Amino acid sequence: MQKIAFIWDLDGTLLDSYEAILSGIEEAFAQFSIPYDKEKVREFILRYSVQDLLEQVAEERNLDAKVLNQVRAQSLAEKNTQVVLMPGAREVLAWADQAGIQQFVYTHKGDNAFTILRDLGLESYFKEILTSQSGFARKPSPEAATYLLDKYQLDPEKTYYIGDRTLDVEFARNSGLQSINFLESSYEGNHRIQELADIPHISEDWRREDCVSFVTET
Repeated sequence: MQKIAFIWDLDGTLLDSYEAILSGIEEAFAQFSIPYDKEKVREFILRYSVQDLLEQVAEERNLDAKVLNQVRAQSLAEKNTQVVLMPGAREVLAWADQAGIQQFVYTHKGDNAFTILRDLGLESYFKEILTSQSGFARKPSPEAATYLLDKYQLDPEKTYYIGDRTLDVEFARNSGLQSINFLESSYEGNHRIQELADIPHISEDWRREDCVSFVTET
């Protein structure tokens, strides 16, 4: 039987990192004397992405978006210690590993993601980690998913992209994947969760004994 696979988003899904991200953006904006409204920035990056924000601001102010992003990325890298796990993240990763579920990462974070995952002791859970520097078109393009599906012979009907934004659901839809997300969606392949601990209960196809074990341990 074809194995189930999870492809994880990071920020807001496995990693509680938005405060560090916002702080990094604030510092970058300050260096270029750009006004900063925390709530408006938060709303924008949750709806779109940090990259979209930087490109829009750079265009409005006649700045180089690459330079702006480099300043932001350096500031964010200095805040790695502020990044913590979302509740239940370590437990659900361990459960999936024990259940034989293949796990991957596809994130818009840069290669700093490797450092964060290594520092948190999570890197070994993933067969492959794809970042914004892996050379694939950004979400919601299916390019990265196509690469993983082909390389590891994954069944898209048993492969779940797990995220926290509408963009992540759109990526799953465009890629022909199942979706697990904190948001409601009209996409019939989306499974809404309230917390990561809900994941083992989504499908009856997943090993019942592992679900029971996970619930008991958490």
